[in-house]
Amino acid sequence: MLRRMRTTTLFFALALGLGACSDDSSTAGGGGGAGGAADGGGGSEEVEGCDGAQLLASPADTSQRGPWQVGARAVTIDGLPAEVWYPAAELGAAPATRVYDLRDFLPPAEAAKIADADAPRQLCDCYEDVPLDEAHGPYPLVIFVHGTAGYRAQSLELVTHWASRGFIVVAADHPGLYLGDLLTSLPLCEGEAPEQDLAGDLATIVAAFESPSGDLAGFAGRVDATRVGLVGHSAGGGAVGAAPDLGHVIVPMAAGGVDAGSAVTSALILGGLEDQVVPYTNQQEGFDTTQAATKRLVGLSPAGHLVFSSLCAITNDAGEDIVTVGTNADVCGLALAGALFDCDPSYVEATRGWTIVNDAISAALEETLHCIPERADRLATLAERYDEVAELR
Repeated sequence: MLRRMRTTTLFFALALGLGACSDDSSTAGGGGGAGGAADGGGGSEEVEGCDGAQLLASPADTSQRGPWQVGARAVTIDGLPAEVWYPAAELGAAPATRVYDLRDFLPPAEAAKIADADAPRQLCDCYEDVPLDEAHGPYPLVIFVHGTAGYRAQSLELVTHWASRGFIVVAADHPGLYLGDLLTSLPLCEGEAPEQDLAGDLATIVAAFESPSGDLAGFAGRVDATRVGLVGHSAGGGAVGAAPDLGHVIVPMAAGGVDAGSAVTSALILGGLEDQVVPYTNQQEGFDTTQAATKRLVGLSPAGHLVFSSLCAITNDAGEDIVTVGTNADVCGLALAGALFDCDPSYVEATRGWTIVNDAISAALEETLHCIPERADRLATLAERYDEVAELR
């Protein structure tokens, strides 16, 4: 149902990036849909992207996974711990599935409190350190920025979806913002987190992919850092919205709008009408003030703050979510997260939410960064496909 919402006074709040969830009892399956072809897209038609880029044809239905299986590689970018998801070449026998353990994103002393049997894990629809598909590309760069108390894999179902459709996607654990640092910084936890510099982090990542070396050397010649998408959740959404000189397509989720700048040509603003952390009026006001050649606003309902990430549904084998696990293990600070863990059971089911969000974001990215103008039709008809799209401008 499409309905026009009334804009009210802007209110901005930093958000807890503790995101969406999986139906699996122990993991959130990264990708959230049918996997790509096991041979990296073998048998798919080849198409031309921007400036002669050679790509495999992804389904016109942007909610569907693309033709590539997805590789995952942990890297360090000028001191930033990060992960890169990318279109994979033909896979060898029994590639290693990438698994993310929540304890890896906690302060070491707190992580040690959680027993192996109790640890929540994310099983990714991606494979660790498999070769990049160098027969195609170059692939546009998409940078994802997590929210407050989030981490690089907090929106796994989204980042792997984009990689399967022909993007090199990178996400870092941003100092001062990510889960381990935020818990450390709480007064009762008696620690001190580093200062945040999200603008500096974004500039560092873009520069690193402009001249790949070190951990990124394998992407040289296959990444197109002249075509950049920026996607962020909550505080990360605020960061990407403030970087219009870096991103050509900018997607703030559960945040605000996009500043005027030299690079941005397309803005997609996403929010949940029932968001208990950042009011949906932020997105409406942000849309009104955004200056981009193309701008769109999508409001989802019933949806909260975490419809754009993976954490509400990440559980351990006993079905306990991450806040319950942390609280039971007396992880310092996690009990306080319960007030911001916006995971009401009345909200849209997790996989349904990921499907809608992937449909919208993939269309926006591909319209500009793959030079497929007909992807605009996917966005224009979003409300016709999903009753949960409550506002579309």
